[in-house]
Amino acid sequence: MSNQTAGSVAESMERFDQLPMRVAMGSYQPLTDETLRLMKQLGVDDVLLTPHRHPGFESAMPMGRAWTIDEIQEIKSKIESHGLRLFAFEKMPIPLYEILLGDGDKEAKTEAIKTTIRNLGEVGVPVLGYSGHPPDGAVRTSRTVQVRGGAEVSAFAMDDIDTETLLYDREYEEKEIWAAYESYLQAVVPVAEEAGVTLGVHPSDPPIERLGGVPLLFRNFENFKRALDLVPSDNHGLKFCLGCWSEMGEDLVEVLRYFGGKNIIYVHFRDVIGTVPSFHETFIDDEESNFNEHEVMQTLSEIGFSGVMTPDHVPTLEGDTDWEFGSVSGRTFTVGYLKGLLKSINEQADE
Repeated sequence: MSNQTAGSVAESMERFDQLPMRVAMGSYQPLTDETLRLMKQLGVDDVLLTPHRHPGFESAMPMGRAWTIDEIQEIKSKIESHGLRLFAFEKMPIPLYEILLGDGDKEAKTEAIKTTIRNLGEVGVPVLGYSGHPPDGAVRTSRTVQVRGGAEVSAFAMDDIDTETLLYDREYEEKEIWAAYESYLQAVVPVAEEAGVTLGVHPSDPPIERLGGVPLLFRNFENFKRALDLVPSDNHGLKFCLGCWSEMGEDLVEVLRYFGGKNIIYVHFRDVIGTVPSFHETFIDDEESNFNEHEVMQTLSEIGFSGVMTPDHVPTLEGDTDWEFGSVSGRTFTVGYLKGLLKSINEQADE
């Protein structure tokens, strides 16, 4: 990297480091001008993109190979043309577990991630998230559970999943997955440090011990402490999904205070009712949900968190048709609610 480029990247990253805690909005699919205008109209300034494999719809970014500088720059420029910032890509072009399970292309796939990290740094994208659940995405047993007013949400019930069929060609032991994960971090974290990109790991969803013969590492408090201690770095932290931590049955305030603001890269703001082995999602203002949203945001403020909070797994409201990839109405409601909550907390802090 040239000194000139390094300087411009450092300035780009510094913009994000100096910003306060704020609300952002994400998308799974390629960003249209209409979507970007909606984000601006809702008063958010930061955008997150979640590349995702799924039949019948186009991913926000190509999957299965490294992303080029030109591809990243093109989408960043489009976002900036609407007065917005590209904060993060929420997933890597190759899912983590494809690399950890070592199917013969492990080295090539790791190199693709390293190249992507370097290219993100060149363009000035500060964050790359990755998910801790195979094969690639949250597992649910229903997407039609009804909550307030008949809004539909997703649910998980351990009794309803297939525990016999393997996801891959064999059973895996947890110790070998931990060994592969440590090796992976040793390869990519130094690249992230050099590029000025911060990596964020998302919990397994659902946070259960095994799925299809594969151990899920990121399922509890102790495992996350272990994960961050493997290769300690300011450029590796938590993509903190409140819903997943709630599904674990953890005390969210206690967990947030333990990890502190510096270890939490950004926050998925969603809530559920119930914990493993059975739970369903709900509105973040549901009085029957697992945590108090005001207390959690207040804690984030107190620990010095300065990243973004984004709606996640929102309910499908009347008129929405594309549940799988996030209802527009549900996200709009959640953004507005979070912005109001944040304003209230900031005003209390100023008194």
